[in-house]
Amino acid sequence: MKLEDFGYNDRFEKLRLEHNLKGFEIGRVVSEHKERYIVKTEKGDFEAEITGHLRFSAKSREDFPAVGDWVALTIYDSDFSIIHNILPRFSVISRQAVGQFGDIQIIAANIDYALLVQAIDRDFNINRLERYLTICYASKVAPVIVLTKIDLINENVKAEIIKSINQRVKNVPVIAISNDTQEGYETLNQTIKKGKTFCLLGSSGVGKSTLLNNLSGRTVMKTDIISHSTNKGKHVTSHRELIVLENGGIIVDNPGMREVGIVDEADGLETTFDRIFSLSKKCKFFDCTHTNEKGCLILEALEKKEIDISSYENFLKMQKEKIYFESSVMERRKKDKNFGKMMKNYKKDLKKNKY
Repeated sequence: MKLEDFGYNDRFEKLRLEHNLKGFEIGRVVSEHKERYIVKTEKGDFEAEITGHLRFSAKSREDFPAVGDWVALTIYDSDFSIIHNILPRFSVISRQAVGQFGDIQIIAANIDYALLVQAIDRDFNINRLERYLTICYASKVAPVIVLTKIDLINENVKAEIIKSINQRVKNVPVIAISNDTQEGYETLNQTIKKGKTFCLLGSSGVGKSTLLNNLSGRTVMKTDIISHSTNKGKHVTSHRELIVLENGGIIVDNPGMREVGIVDEADGLETTFDRIFSLSKKCKFFDCTHTNEKGCLILEALEKKEIDISSYENFLKMQKEKIYFESSVMERRKKDKNFGKMMKNYKKDLKKNKY
């Protein structure tokens, strides 16, 4: 395979030359297993580790390779290679790291489109869709909503659900499919373009692995059934993996995500809730909280039913979450800075006492 077959283009070639990486092999990270990576190159797939310099110069997990990254590496033999550098990313899908104070987890890098997958029979939740949309807009990734398992509901229910999405979500394609009957797959296949990278985002049990198997025409991911006791899916996909389809499209599969904490460093909320934000700029008070102030245009729009109440409540929740995360990041940076000063002073004292 050529590099272009798994997403390489003139933009990355220009970055390779600008960063003086001409003497290295170029490859794309297709999977990660505890800081060991599988990198796809023109010479084949190789297991790789990062250099010590790359490891110790990293300020956070964001500075480590992620699935979808283009990297410069040296191949020593069929079993061993070293990653020296990561080419700058044009997009990064990320979320709050689960259980880690003020930290970010990269889901995938260099993604063009995100397929937001929900099972229409049991998993459907517009609030969660708005959360995924916010992540996409903050990441500069184009979203496509994919509703699975439409064979389990009737046409009237399907039409009502799609209508409810279109009322709250504007200018985002909605594709309804059945993994069993293949209904809707013709439209989905037309959406997946050669050389473009797509990322599957959704909870466990919504049919992502089956969807990927159907798109690829072969079994590339294990599948499982929904638990009857909990009505929840199982984490069949245990790690992120990049797969090239026969039609030339590229897909990153992800483990199901139960927690999707937004980081939103690039106004993703403003794009998802554009109607609310446009009204907020015209409010009577500059510091309006849009909760109880007289003259608040958002509250007036709610009374007139021009804004969906559930969307408004979801906006308030996510905005509060964003503010909390930003304060957590600032506190973590302050601690890191203080630790850096302490180490600097320690080294000074150590040098002084030595002489």
